[in-house]
Amino acid sequence: MIDPELLEILCCPESHQPVSEAPDALVSEVNAAIRSGTVRNRDGEPVGEEIEGGLVREDGACLYPVRNGIPIMLIGERFALPLAAGTDEPTGSVEEVEEDGHPDHQQVEADSGA
Repeated sequence: MIDPELLEILCCPESHQPVSEAPDALVSEVNAAIRSGTVRNRDGEPVGEEIEGGLVREDGACLYPVRNGIPIMLIGERFALPLAAGTDEPTGSVEEVEEDGHPDHQQVEADSGA
């Protein structure tokens, strides 16, 4: 369990959205996927070490692992949610379109005339 005062000040370093503790069922799902060898972090590295907990970004798109009681709040260490085999791309309806981390900035297709 993360100290409530610490949890109040933590946020996603990429989007600056608040984070909350992952439910036990989600941690179990992540650990099962880690055991099966299908989880890669944002940096594309295979994750071999199970997590004891996690912090989920407010939009539900990703989880930051907690190991040895310490939240690992590094963008490259996060996992996309829901878990997709061997990828860090979300498989649900949530899209991460901001490239500069600002949620109001949207990607524009090069041939869209914009």
